[in-house]
Amino acid sequence: MNWTPLWITLKLATISSIVLLLIGTPLAWWLARTRVRFKAAIEAVVALPLVLPPTVLGFYLLIGLAPDGVIGGPWRALTGHGLAFTFAGLVLGSVLYSLPFVVQPLQNTFETVGDRWIEAAATLGAGTLDRFVSVVLPMARSGFITAVTLGFAHTVGEFGVVLMIGGNIPDKTQVVSIAIYDHVEALEYSQAHLLSAGLLLFSFAALFLVYRLNRRWRTVVGR
Repeated sequence: MNWTPLWITLKLATISSIVLLLIGTPLAWWLARTRVRFKAAIEAVVALPLVLPPTVLGFYLLIGLAPDGVIGGPWRALTGHGLAFTFAGLVLGSVLYSLPFVVQPLQNTFETVGDRWIEAAATLGAGTLDRFVSVVLPMARSGFITAVTLGFAHTVGEFGVVLMIGGNIPDKTQVVSIAIYDHVEALEYSQAHLLSAGLLLFSFAALFLVYRLNRRWRTVVGR
């Protein structure tokens, strides 16, 4: 059994989750607090991967990541390398594809944080960043648990997007989901079963962790 696809998948999910947190946290906070008229349009754009077929998103990403694309062109001019069919391209695609799974839980949690504690911290002289770190983040812990877990798990289970923009290059862009497809095509059902069972158990464990930790957190807060 070649375990390289598993390593690539875990590496991709870890890096994508970190990037998603760095991007998704300020975006979710802004969406939770803003009252601009075009808020609904931005929320719709963020949520597009939830309803858009992965192959559609992957197709347009492939065009954008091409050497003459809107993303691939500047990247190639800056680094001298392309983005399509590379690990870096997979990270970009995974971030866009998993964005709603991180932004929406965080936004919902931020919306439940009232102004009372934030205003109290402000009266004590806490700055904007200090209020966010010392007041908002602890109160939004359950949202972060859900966001990180779902973002990581969703990236692990990707197929359509990674296949479109990363291809199926062994030891480079071949993730677990694609490796399963290859094993099935080759009638190697024992290997496909092993990888599929692993993903099934991982998905169950991820969801169980979310529900368990969130229930425990609500119990602690309720007390």
